[in-house]
Amino acid sequence: MRSTSLRPKAQSNQDSHSKIGDDRVKSGLPSRLKCAIFDHLDDDGRDIARQYEDRLKLAEACDSLGFYAYHLAEHHCTPHGRGPSPNLFLASLAQRTRRLRFGPLVLLLNLYHPLRVFEEICMLDQLSGGRLELGIGRGSQPIEWGYFGISAGAAPSRYMEASEILNVALKGDTLSYQGSHFELNSVPLTLRPHQRPSPPTWIASNRPESAEWAAANGANLACVGPASAVRSITDAFRCRRARCTAADDREPFLGLARMIVIATSDGEAHAAAEAAYGQWLDSFKFLYELNATPTPPALPLSFDAALESQLCVVGTPASARRQLLNQMEEAGTNYLLCQLAFGSLPLDTSLYTASAIRAEVIDSFG
Repeated sequence: MRSTSLRPKAQSNQDSHSKIGDDRVKSGLPSRLKCAIFDHLDDDGRDIARQYEDRLKLAEACDSLGFYAYHLAEHHCTPHGRGPSPNLFLASLAQRTRRLRFGPLVLLLNLYHPLRVFEEICMLDQLSGGRLELGIGRGSQPIEWGYFGISAGAAPSRYMEASEILNVALKGDTLSYQGSHFELNSVPLTLRPHQRPSPPTWIASNRPESAEWAAANGANLACVGPASAVRSITDAFRCRRARCTAADDREPFLGLARMIVIATSDGEAHAAAEAAYGQWLDSFKFLYELNATPTPPALPLSFDAALESQLCVVGTPASARRQLLNQMEEAGTNYLLCQLAFGSLPLDTSLYTASAIRAEVIDSFG
């Protein structure tokens, strides 16, 4: 943990509390607004063991600051992700935190036998006393699947079978399944997750049809992109959920991912964020350039473009709060996925940003 001198001071006078209250009333922001961490664990240019330790220190700090969860992406054979085995890293995180929930976002089911996934899910949930948030998906980079011998053509059906098997395993004592990719015959399931009937499920998508599936199946949703575009996704989610007679009373999480850098001045924040984004972008493009494949059209190819597309939110504590709350209102989201560490950002900068979010957002919606 860092000294309190690194922590922005929350505005404590009556006027500031009234302003917070006015923001919530005028904006229509939900009362159930949570902040979490999203992480690619992308290459920071330093020793990998040091980076792992810094991330665990950041998670410890966010645990004490009141963040809800830590979500880790899965990538392979690329500096864009130094956490190719999310569950292994998360097992360490579980022992370094007490309240912070955690999980993969997403676990690439295409690359695993679903029985092994089920057993690891049970272990993580039990090791943490029921703090697992389970993100599942097939991923967005066929290049990575190909290194494991899985073709882009086979990926959709393989993912579908794996997700079906996992769903059955989380509900039963034995497991039988006959499919094109997997066959299981009366497999005894001797482990169970701590959370019953199962840990909360997440998917990450910017497609309305995926949002509708999430709504119909009780899953939470994580999105990235301009707030106006994300709004069409969250509207599709809510429309489908309104028609779902099986929906429970729990308000689902609809997440908005943002890379965030906060400092004592706009200039300081912009300088740190611009350098870090450049390194993050190089890591993102690594496999595309290696395989002479076009990068996704929506990828901002400069820091200015990242600001324009709202991928990055940068500024002082007060200006960052305004940007974040305005974007969440426009997007129709209630869960802020804060990418606090990316590229070459030093740990102290990430810790300052985390403390500012605690003071400016978490304390306002606690």
